[in-house]
Amino acid sequence: MTALQHIQVFQALHSSANARLEHSAELGDGLVAALWNNHHDAQEYQAPTHHTLSCYIGGGTGTFRRDRPWEKGAPDKLCILPAGHESAWVINGDIRLAHLYFSEEQFALGCIALLDREPREMQLREDTFLDDAQQARRFRQLIAMNWTEPGERLLTSSLAHEMLSHAVLNQVGVREGLRLKGGLAAHQRRLLREYIEANLAEPLSLGQLAGLCSLSEYHFARMFRTSFGLPPHQYVLARRIVRARMLLREGRLPLGEVGLACGFASASHFTNRFRQVMGAAPGEYRMAFARG
Repeated sequence: MTALQHIQVFQALHSSANARLEHSAELGDGLVAALWNNHHDAQEYQAPTHHTLSCYIGGGTGTFRRDRPWEKGAPDKLCILPAGHESAWVINGDIRLAHLYFSEEQFALGCIALLDREPREMQLREDTFLDDAQQARRFRQLIAMNWTEPGERLLTSSLAHEMLSHAVLNQVGVREGLRLKGGLAAHQRRLLREYIEANLAEPLSLGQLAGLCSLSEYHFARMFRTSFGLPPHQYVLARRIVRARMLLREGRLPLGEVGLACGFASASHFTNRFRQVMGAAPGEYRMAFARG
């Protein structure tokens, strides 16, 4: 089953007789891009499990939300549709729009890495017809790329990460009236983040990380997932892939040394894990940025 089959906003449009998909691409790291045309349609989104960033590329002046009929879209207007939101839309006339879908796990990683906050404390703020020139420019760069060409798709992935980071830094706020229970203390979370970043090249075991917090492995794993939004092994792998992407873009270390510097036991292990996450081998990723 592909990632697209789990993206409810994508599936809602795909099932419409009036919407037409121009392109779509899975970009790795739980990121998916899609470019749509639509006209004279009505759409409803019911509590999707993913987040959606949307940008109107053309038209949209007759598009509105049913609960806000006085507000209309326009080219370069953005919509922020968080996981769990509900919205109903009316499309009068023609519209061309680009979507970037991203998972709750990627949102969690952004909250931790960019905001140093627990993901459960934070929420992506829903917004309709937002003006954001930087993000609109990135969307237009995104759709200008060839998503079917492997090298350009990797460059697209990097751009999508920039768009996600921008959304986390500018569109995320603290949940009101939230009383957190369980999880790690702030000083424990910070200790773990710093320790993991400083030791990505080394083997990291669950027991080792649990020992830093003086917890049993069982309780630590539960508390880590509560505070970080994903299990310890997934978080460590995500940080290793981020480090590997940075080293590959710099282009100085041989591929084998990049893998070792990021804690992968062998070149084949590094290649397999990197390909699983990014959809391409480390060498292909480096070549894409060398050409770009």
